[in-house]
Amino acid sequence: MSSPFIWLQHILPHHAVSRSAGALASSEVPWLKDLMIRRFIDAYDVDMGEAARGIGEFRSFNDFFTRELKPGARPLADAEEFILSPADGAISQIGRVEEGRIFQAKGRHFTATQLLGGDTEAAARFEGGAFATIYLSPRDYHRVHMPAAGTLASATYVPGELFSVNQVTAENVDGLFARNERLACLFDGPDGSFASVMVGAMIVAGIETVWSGLEETHSPRLKRRDFQSDEHRFAAGDEMGRFILGSTVVLLFEPGKVEWLAEFKPGDAVRMGQALGRRL
Repeated sequence: MSSPFIWLQHILPHHAVSRSAGALASSEVPWLKDLMIRRFIDAYDVDMGEAARGIGEFRSFNDFFTRELKPGARPLADAEEFILSPADGAISQIGRVEEGRIFQAKGRHFTATQLLGGDTEAAARFEGGAFATIYLSPRDYHRVHMPAAGTLASATYVPGELFSVNQVTAENVDGLFARNERLACLFDGPDGSFASVMVGAMIVAGIETVWSGLEETHSPRLKRRDFQSDEHRFAAGDEMGRFILGSTVVLLFEPGKVEWLAEFKPGDAVRMGQALGRRL
């Protein structure tokens, strides 16, 4: 706990704060939601030129935060050759899963087993494979898309805390992304299994998926759902979910399936649909 910012996060009631923020952000009172939206746009320099709707057309701040973009705003790279970025954001870390561990920041790691809610069998598939952690800042587009074609195999809600997920916190809180509340989604694709883990954060009021709507978050129980192989099929670039305030996506791929493009390093900005890695 090297700063007041980190110390404060340890003492705050994470879920109570997030529930309160969520209640405010879901308000449909016209003057209140428009005021919050305008203040947020000004504070974070949000590019509304690419949004499909104008300020007065959003039902609530949450509706604005999870806004859709105009058609063509995020062209997709060739999914036959590349793995796509699942979201707008910045690369927090990118590399290989080594001895079951995923690099978080200098001197800090977490394990694939921890990230996936204790699923040792699933974690073993990714030993020696590729991982990428992408942080979505407040100004970013907050819908999460498929990095590759795949069929949903399971979705596991993993209870946890709700620390901030910015770089300062990543450098100061052990096991951050395997410590926060998250939804671990496993897919079967042409190149084997892969995972897209949606990690919650401070004031994240919820996680939605296209297959079940709003997930029951802020819960003490781990909940896993398995799906039939023909239930939910997705093409690369299809929307899979969205964050209602927040957060981070962690991707995992099996060994020998993906090679990250050499130009990417921590801190680099990425956009949904951009080529992130090469399929092997």
